[in-house]
Amino acid sequence: MAKIIGGIGTSHVPSVGVVFDQGRTDEPDWKPLFDAYKPVQEWLKEMKVDVAVVIYNDHGGDFFFDKYPTFAVGASEEYQLADEGFGIRPLPVIKGHSEFSWHLCEQLVYNEFDITVCQELKVEHGFLVPMHLCFDPVPDWSVKAVPIQVNVIQHPLPTALRCYKFGQQIKNAISSWEEDLNVVILGTGGMSHQLSGERFGYINSDFDSWWLDKIEKEPETLLSITHQEIMEKAGVEAVELIMWLVMRGALSDRVERIHRNYYAPMTTGMGLLALGNLT
Repeated sequence: MAKIIGGIGTSHVPSVGVVFDQGRTDEPDWKPLFDAYKPVQEWLKEMKVDVAVVIYNDHGGDFFFDKYPTFAVGASEEYQLADEGFGIRPLPVIKGHSEFSWHLCEQLVYNEFDITVCQELKVEHGFLVPMHLCFDPVPDWSVKAVPIQVNVIQHPLPTALRCYKFGQQIKNAISSWEEDLNVVILGTGGMSHQLSGERFGYINSDFDSWWLDKIEKEPETLLSITHQEIMEKAGVEAVELIMWLVMRGALSDRVERIHRNYYAPMTTGMGLLALGNLT
């Protein structure tokens, strides 16, 4: 049967992709960020991960303000890369696992989550940056992927509790897959940042540290947090952090910390937390 080996919370800043593509990862400002992912990469190799379930938000590629589903699941054998206005990135096409995706879709609907099933998706930085930070894309990626999009763009947004419950049902769906698969869950987005208005460039490192503590050890304390509270304390776009709760909901209550890092070289607090399942 399929087994969730753990989960990773990680930011998905687009400039990280630009630096990666330009081969500038050893520059002094960027090297600490990229080096922080090396222990996670080694852990994923040791665990022999087959499939990465990536929780992210689309930034206007497939969905926009006029139509944005609360939860959308990709169900395809491959996912093309989106052009976000500066050309398609020089990365291989993402390999999917359509049978596994359809199983997840069916189980989620049967357990009261009315998702949107997408047989075609073009993935962009919300998905791609976490993928190439955690997995080697050369020559054609080392894992297959299931993209799952969460609406953190167009109000009304799903609550923190709803996202956590969504993760719990993802866990149940994965555990009911009969074939052997090692699965990791990536919850992406955040951390503190605001990209518009008077607080442009705002970062709250204290909030980010608090969030990293709580989601690891006491995720239940985050389930009543409101979107407004996150936005006030950590910036408007920090509401993306509810996607980390999908990841945490898919894990066991008991986890072990594999690696943690925090770095803020830009307008976003870049957080990283890798957790291994203990049960």
